[in-house]
Amino acid sequence: MSTILVTGGTGNLGALVVERLRDRGHEVRVLSRHARDFPVDLRDGRGLAAAMAGVDVVVHCASSPRGGDETAARNLVAAARRAGGVSNLVYVSIVGVDVVPLGYYRSKLAVERLLEASGLGITILRATQFHDLVARLVDASAKLPVVLLPRGVRVQPISAAEVADRLAELAVPRPAGRVPDMGGPEVRGLAELGRARLTATGRRRRVVTVPLAGKTYAAFREGGNLAPAHAVGRTTFAEYLLRGRD
Repeated sequence: MSTILVTGGTGNLGALVVERLRDRGHEVRVLSRHARDFPVDLRDGRGLAAAMAGVDVVVHCASSPRGGDETAARNLVAAARRAGGVSNLVYVSIVGVDVVPLGYYRSKLAVERLLEASGLGITILRATQFHDLVARLVDASAKLPVVLLPRGVRVQPISAAEVADRLAELAVPRPAGRVPDMGGPEVRGLAELGRARLTATGRRRRVVTVPLAGKTYAAFREGGNLAPAHAVGRTTFAEYLLRGRD
């Protein structure tokens, strides 16, 4: 069994990865700003050396749309190099980071490139949007009397639990490089899923689609966020809504 460090190990995805790795018998170190044993902020790196000592594999789930991912990745790579025993750094990215010019996506792509140039053994998995991200987007829009969603945008939501399963499979000493993308089982219009979310939660709102401007919107309309050839997910958005969770 391996000693595995999971960054963002108290987050939605990271906690699921931790659970699966422990079920497999690995020694798992949970690293996040709010972790009990390894409370580390990757943006400054304090405490990271102790957390990394003796680690065989790192699963990097920590990420923030508010920025800092590239700094965090640099600190993580530097600590892994100093530790000397890390044979595989597994990173979860997003489908479309190379074609959708959203700021957060560009940051994720920059991290991918940083890891590829690090000289470490790495594994990169890109996944489509999680079910709960779509739900949260609709919920935020539903705070208004009319739900406004971008016209013509399609999504391919996937279960975070299924992505966690895949990351646990990849968290082995042998790196795999860039592995095939992981997409949800269905491609659906965002407005259609928005109406389904409202119905499932008993809210009466009119959904109105609006056109937007800019290259990011155009890239989403063109399907840059989709991976129809890799629709390996099993849980549909409708099933997610019935369960109320992933």
